[in-house]
Amino acid sequence: MAVPRPALAPVLDAALAAPPPELPAGCQPDRRRRREGRRFLRELPAECAAAAFFDPQYRGVLDRLQYGNEGKGRGRGRSALAQMPEETIIEFIAELGRVLRPSGHLFLWIDKFHLCAGDAQKWAEGTALRQVDMVTWDKGRMGMGYRTRRQVEHLAVLQKKPLRAKGVWSARDIPDLITEKVPRGGHPHRKPVEMQRRLIEAVAAPGELVVDPAAGSYSVLESCQLAGRTFLGCDLAG
Repeated sequence: MAVPRPALAPVLDAALAAPPPELPAGCQPDRRRRREGRRFLRELPAECAAAAFFDPQYRGVLDRLQYGNEGKGRGRGRSALAQMPEETIIEFIAELGRVLRPSGHLFLWIDKFHLCAGDAQKWAEGTALRQVDMVTWDKGRMGMGYRTRRQVEHLAVLQKKPLRAKGVWSARDIPDLITEKVPRGGHPHRKPVEMQRRLIEAVAAPGELVVDPAAGSYSVLESCQLAGRTFLGCDLAG
């Protein structure tokens, strides 16, 4: 006897019933591509994605905290990446707000410095995005710090209006503090694949688009492959 399929949340049911968005030529999903992220986002149709991730390479830590390791030792890999001024981050978030469907989610990586400055919501001013939650990633290793040493990063959860959890966020077992170690070496900003997978499954139905315009190590691509969702993204380094 066939096992009844669990009912999906209303928004996810509607997404499954809707035809997949028509993507422009050159935007094949589930692959790496070398592109400038803002230009890539502008080519995508409006409201085509269920979720998006954005890990901006901000200069706040390098310029204002001035740890003195720019271009040296362990800081060499980070400082070699193309840094984003605040105006560029704001442009990215505006485009991400455009490509997200109504009630879609943007997962914005942010460190303690920018979190305390209230930058997540400030960067989203003028868009339909509002911060509705936050998840903290415990990396299991201490990093830099003049006083306390940085061992966590924060993932600001922004949602496009209309703001609602019921019928949009399907998981009820995701804590707001998740510990996950990532391998050393490789990309200096590799993010936790399993944590991202759980978040993707919570807000996107199987096959739906998840966008990442600054993909870095392509950990979101890995997460989408595990979750059975469709990745669409790029990075300056390819």
